[in-house]
Amino acid sequence: MTAESPQRQTPDSLMLFGFWYRALPSDQLSRNRMKKAMLLETPLVIGRDRQGHAFALRDACPHRGMPLSCGHFDGQQLECSYHGWKFDAHSGQCQLIPSLTADQDLKVDRIYAGSFACEERDDFIWVFVPEPGPTGAGFTKRDQPGISTPHVPTFSDRYKLAYLTADLPCSVDHGIIGLMDPAHGPFVHQAWWWRSRSSIHQKQKNFEPIPNGFRMSAHTPSSNSAPYKLLRLYASADSITTTIDFVLPNLRLETIRAGKYWFSSLTTVTPITRNQCRIDVVAAWNIFRWMPFGPGLLKFVFAKFVEQDRKTMEDQSAGLKHNPHLMLIDDADRPAKWYFQLKAAHLEARRTGAELRHPMAGPVTLRWRS
Repeated sequence: MTAESPQRQTPDSLMLFGFWYRALPSDQLSRNRMKKAMLLETPLVIGRDRQGHAFALRDACPHRGMPLSCGHFDGQQLECSYHGWKFDAHSGQCQLIPSLTADQDLKVDRIYAGSFACEERDDFIWVFVPEPGPTGAGFTKRDQPGISTPHVPTFSDRYKLAYLTADLPCSVDHGIIGLMDPAHGPFVHQAWWWRSRSSIHQKQKNFEPIPNGFRMSAHTPSSNSAPYKLLRLYASADSITTTIDFVLPNLRLETIRAGKYWFSSLTTVTPITRNQCRIDVVAAWNIFRWMPFGPGLLKFVFAKFVEQDRKTMEDQSAGLKHNPHLMLIDDADRPAKWYFQLKAAHLEARRTGAELRHPMAGPVTLRWRS
């Protein structure tokens, strides 16, 4: 099969462990409260202690499997509702087993509920999901992640921040390749104030490999891009540039610059189960800070985008239920091919301990119409 031939490919829906994932927006969690969450088919209880610090534990008591989210949280310790076992919220270390008698010498402090590294950044609570341990193995004190939490790029001290989130009824693979698809815009994202099918024209973009991902090199944004239209109010067209990165496991970073003005976003597609994922978009910007309705306008535009993508994924899921063959074509689907190749290379590197073999040998120019 030549590079230009259509390629049939079915996503494997394997979820990638050993990365940070967005669990839920910060404003959904109050002090001394707990909230259930699911990441990579792992049930979690997310909470915030009395000092305001977030934590994440596996939502199952190591004694008999009762969800810890059903229990009581006093702002420091979680108490299981079944037998009253108590656990430190951050470490998961057992603090008390009420049924033990004075002459029973079970070492309570060696018992752990599964705990996960948890950090708060850019209005979201992030959880590091490590590689699963052996089946049936108990939990011990967790290791610290070797990688830092992703963040939205910012380029000034003062800026606005906003987020959008939507559930998608599809695997993480379909969510991600939909996120990076450059050709669906004129058909999915139509609006009188945005674009129509008549706006389709040929585009050419340069891509380059970066660690664990690839980059659409700095270029002048498309003339039918909303941030581009807004930034035209601040700078000439030739001075506006945009860069888009995709990095495993699920990160899309976009940065648009116009002199001292900028707009950036970090979009993630988080696997909940093998057939469900969630898209979260956090945007930061220093444009329209003086306008009362500026942030609202930007949020309206991106909310419209996210809802259109969500509806498309919902419709597509009806066809995907029957596991059809998928045909990826060049050049518009080349980013999707790179994603699958990067994912396979990552899994192989984890299996063998060797360095990841990047699917891109060097810069590539792609052309498509959208």
